[in-house]
Amino acid sequence: MSLNDMPNIDAECLQPIDEAKLFSAERSPAPVKILLLYGSLRSRSFSRLATEEAARILEFFGAETRTFNPSGLPLPDDAEEDHPKVQELRALAQWCDGMVWCSPERHGAMTGIMKAQIDWIPLAMQSIRPTQGKTLAVMQVSGGSQSFNAVNQMRVLGRWMRMVTIPNQSSIPKAWLEFDDNDRMKPSSLYDRVVDVMEELVKFTLLLRDRSDYLVDRYSERKESAEEFRKRIDQRSM
Repeated sequence: MSLNDMPNIDAECLQPIDEAKLFSAERSPAPVKILLLYGSLRSRSFSRLATEEAARILEFFGAETRTFNPSGLPLPDDAEEDHPKVQELRALAQWCDGMVWCSPERHGAMTGIMKAQIDWIPLAMQSIRPTQGKTLAVMQVSGGSQSFNAVNQMRVLGRWMRMVTIPNQSSIPKAWLEFDDNDRMKPSSLYDRVVDVMEELVKFTLLLRDRSDYLVDRYSERKESAEEFRKRIDQRSM
């Protein structure tokens, strides 16, 4: 197909696929960095316990993990962006290569605590997009029967944040039965699924992190940038 057949295309901004960048053998030797967020402030929070279990598995696979404690994080729009907890969360979002979101299901949805953390992470901070192109795994815990409402909602948010949400996910029903007196998850098919999800997350992150800049390099954004550049040039010539 010739560009002559596509009159709406900006020829300066449309680029062929660069397979050398897409399949480059170069890779960072550093461990993948995973940020874990959980959605409950209860003293025995099963979403927190699930993320702690997930972090152990991730570290076995060679990942470096950090878990954000949402206690003290203000509601969105109820504080300035320089609030210490907001700054801590945003710094972690920039630091990581991927994330794990784990929320309880409350009233058929993720918790407000979980949503507030996501809402405080902007799509862009100056020229940096802290979530774009990063991987995401979603998990939920429930007090009753198994449900997927919270993970489904978090998948929508992951796409909105321009993250690569992996196919697998974990939903832990009757979570209070799945953890022992030492706050460790008991062996079960539910535990095995958590292992599956973390293994998949590390694999996807290793595949994508060194190519994420190229994977999210879009025609429409190159075109917008070029138009802004032309506008500045035109203004200087006036």
